[in-house]
Amino acid sequence: MRKIVTLSFIAVLVIGAMPALAGGATDGAVIYKSKCAMCHGADGKKVNKATGVRDLTSAEVQKQTDAQLSKITTDGKGKMPAYKTKLSAEEISAVVAHIRALAK
Repeated sequence: MRKIVTLSFIAVLVIGAMPALAGGATDGAVIYKSKCAMCHGADGKKVNKATGVRDLTSAEVQKQTDAQLSKITTDGKGKMPAYKTKLSAEEISAVVAHIRALAK
């Protein structure tokens, strides 16, 4: 029984470390798709004035600094929930980078 618990623990550690072993890059597109696309759209262009959802490719959004976009994602804004307990700082940075890529 003890051996099974130890092997299970090791398996969890290895699986958890796989992204770091694969280069450490966090995929902002994958996170965006799972956390953001439902409201902002797959291409970031979905707008909903009633809820305050903005076109993430617009000049208004794109002129904001990475720090500003990170703060909005971390703390939430209006009806957008905060992601500080759901995403790491690295994941939020990756999402911001993906938002920048959507505008191109």
